Amino acid sequence: MRVLTLIAFCVFALGQEPPKAHFHHIHLNATDPAAAIRFYTGKFDCEKGKFAGQIDAVRTQQSWILFTKVKDAPPSDIVSAIWHFGWGAEDMRVAYRKQLDSGTPFQTPITDISGLAGKPPGSFFFAYVDGPDHALIELNTASHDRFGHVHLLSEDPVAAGEWYKKHFGLTGYIGRQPRVYHGVQVEPFASLMMDNVNIIIFPVGYARDALPDLWKDRKTFESTKGRVVDHLAFGVDDLRGTQPRLQSGGVKVTEPSANIRGSRIRSAFIQGPDRIRIELVEGQAYTQ
Repeated sequence: MRVLTLIAFCVFALGQEPPKAHFHHIHLNATDPAAAIRFYTGKFDCEKGKFAGQIDAVRTQQSWILFTKVKDAPPSDIVSAIWHFGWGAEDMRVAYRKQLDSGTPFQTPITDISGLAGKPPGSFFFAYVDGPDHALIELNTASHDRFGHVHLLSEDPVAAGEWYKKHFGLTGYIGRQPRVYHGVQVEPFASLMMDNVNIIIFPVGYARDALPDLWKDRKTFESTKGRVVDHLAFGVDDLRGTQPRLQSGGVKVTEPSANIRGSRIRSAFIQGPDRIRIELVEGQAYTQ
């Protein structure tokens, strides 16, 4: 195994593309995980499953939503770099009405943002669901109804986008020119793909413009650890080889590899851009 790890490191050092990682899961802190699972599976295109055959969780096509039970409601205000996550809706008007009829609470009602998406008026909408423990969940116009994206914030979206490309093989677009839409900064930005999940990165200027009371005296992001969205997780084929490769590129390993509680699956934690907590899980989500 040591020889294989050395070979993998040497190949990367010679400038080859890094091994492609896979989107594994979002991990939430929840005061009532069972109720949260019922909410997600009742409101969105996903189903209840057993992660590693043992842990109650939500299966979202090719990935998971996992939960840690906490005594008190976790912080949910937008002061960390994980902003929200969301599902698509082929007919947003119909999807929104269906959610209202079923009693879904919203933080933001259906809103036309066709101009932001570069589309004709009346063709692109979003709304924010107020999820369990006030997790922010977006519904937006898409070509599908599945779990579709994670939206991040960054002090430097260009550098953050390049970081994900460099270390995990994500593909996609990075827009480098500043842009303001309806009084809030929305670019520079990155729009990257990891399997079927779009990872979008907006500038922190968006939060400073849209949430001035939260950000007027704030200098930087809070860590995601302990918040309603605690971390993101990427699946890697060779955890033992991945850790030294990342460390050689300046990535900080914050928790060494160990078994995920309640399973034999191993994982480790690193610190991503803007204090995002990222778990590296050995194996791909759809096999676990």
